[in-house]
Amino acid sequence: MREKFLGCPIDILTMTETVDLARGAMRSRQPLQHVALNVAKFVNMRRDPVLAADVANSDVVSIDGMGIVWGARCVGLPAKVRVTGIDLLTELLAVCADEGFKPYFLGATRETSEQAARRVREKYPSIQFSGVRDGYFSPDQEEQVVDGIRSSGADCLFIGMPTPRKERFLATYRDELNVPFIMGVGGAFDVLAGQIRRAPARMQQLGLEWLYRVYQEPGRMWWRYAKTNTLFAGILAQALVQQSLYAIPRADRVVPPNSTRGGG
Repeated sequence: MREKFLGCPIDILTMTETVDLARGAMRSRQPLQHVALNVAKFVNMRRDPVLAADVANSDVVSIDGMGIVWGARCVGLPAKVRVTGIDLLTELLAVCADEGFKPYFLGATRETSEQAARRVREKYPSIQFSGVRDGYFSPDQEEQVVDGIRSSGADCLFIGMPTPRKERFLATYRDELNVPFIMGVGGAFDVLAGQIRRAPARMQQLGLEWLYRVYQEPGRMWWRYAKTNTLFAGILAQALVQQSLYAIPRADRVVPPNSTRGGG
């Protein structure tokens, strides 16, 4: 069920529903692009109209961050659960192993992406990757990367490149890749490779994964989260104030003393 959250499309789906959509796309080979929406991406969309258009044009926009869940609830949307990118990736890799779909990993460093694929193979010995490729390529190498993906026979493409680079890449080449299911996974390859630990389950439930990331990488992450969380809180507060004002019946609204009604 697609809704609008402060001008941004979101799909109110469970993990099972999202996995079923991805499985259906891979079985039918009908294109489906998935985007995981978190607070940082939402804030960046407000000042980057091209990124906002890329997200809006995606087929599924899942709620990745608890901040989005809470914000959606505040404005009256029926958001109950989030579908995190790393959890969806893990679920889909299990589907690939069980049903013979072939994933392609694109992104991170060569060492990280290959280590991530190696650990996935250890967990699912039956899985067959169609390809693994790092994300450190120049613009003049993009056509070569696209050719490699297109000829690989991949059923799903997981892209571990930063925003908005992966959105730019997909906006340009999505129709040429010949991959039915495409999903951006952010830093998930680092997690799969064992280079970054996920927050404890209780912190995940409380929506404090960002705090755990700051704990692990304070030099790189603290300013990013401080900035985006503050901006998001401001955007949401402004929307709630406007919503409450519109909810007041017109006759009950306070009219400034120097204003006039009806041209009197």
